[in-house]
Amino acid sequence: MLRHRSKTAVAVFLLPPLLTYVVAVLFPILQSLFLSFFRWDGITPMEFVGIDNYRRMLVGDDVFWRAAGHSLVYVAVALFFQLGVALFLANLLTYVRRGRETVKTLFLLPAIVSTVAIALLFQRVYSFEPVGLLNGALDAIGLDDLARPWLSELDTVLVSVSVPEGWRFTGLYMLILYAAIIAVPAELEEAARLDGASSWQVFRHIRFAYIRPVWLTTMIMATTYSLRGFDIPYLLTNGGPGQASELLTTYMYKTAFTSTDFGYASTIAVFIVVQCVVAVGAILVLRNRGDKTA
Repeated sequence: MLRHRSKTAVAVFLLPPLLTYVVAVLFPILQSLFLSFFRWDGITPMEFVGIDNYRRMLVGDDVFWRAAGHSLVYVAVALFFQLGVALFLANLLTYVRRGRETVKTLFLLPAIVSTVAIALLFQRVYSFEPVGLLNGALDAIGLDDLARPWLSELDTVLVSVSVPEGWRFTGLYMLILYAAIIAVPAELEEAARLDGASSWQVFRHIRFAYIRPVWLTTMIMATTYSLRGFDIPYLLTNGGPGQASELLTTYMYKTAFTSTDFGYASTIAVFIVVQCVVAVGAILVLRNRGDKTA
């Protein structure tokens, strides 16, 4: 009887989130897969085209491949902040004795601020005329020759729109990694220090080795979210100037709602989903190899 009640309770509690997942995640993915085999403008009847949309995407669309390359740069910049800088800050935070809660709160704030506010903030930061924070700081330290309109130059715009994404969630991932670090058994670190290990050796061989599963999970979260990044780049540059900051997500959006080519936009959406699945699979393989060599 108790076992039956337990199964019923599990079913009752799991059913709502499962239905939500099917409706909000699985159904749109399947719908995009279905639409990717059609040509459709959203109004006239759909026309079945088979794999023509995929052939067009992989062979005949230079903008798609340019956007795909930009997306990889975007992910790399975001991961530098969300994994590298966040890990450094999380480790550094363990040495802070006063004001630790204040520091954590300040770093977490960007993650709860609206994307529109963040886009407006970085427009001011990158502004050339009037002089924004970045160009003003360069001028203050005698590097005024480096000042430029960061969001208007082809050489700088892609990295410039990628930095806000990385900065935004650095504090969130810092807190996740910090929680993992403080769970490392203190006696392991104390024993290592008694044996003459430096702070770097303690971090590398004890702390990071202990939190590696959490770090890889964080990598999955950061990578998949960055691959789907859209709002801040779209608000900052809309893929411009030209197509210098065009990402797969912004290209998909404009293909659907500007060109009203929903079938081809769905094909790009399917590619983004596959890209996320491949990225997660690669990270899981990396984790399994690490577990075997540990």
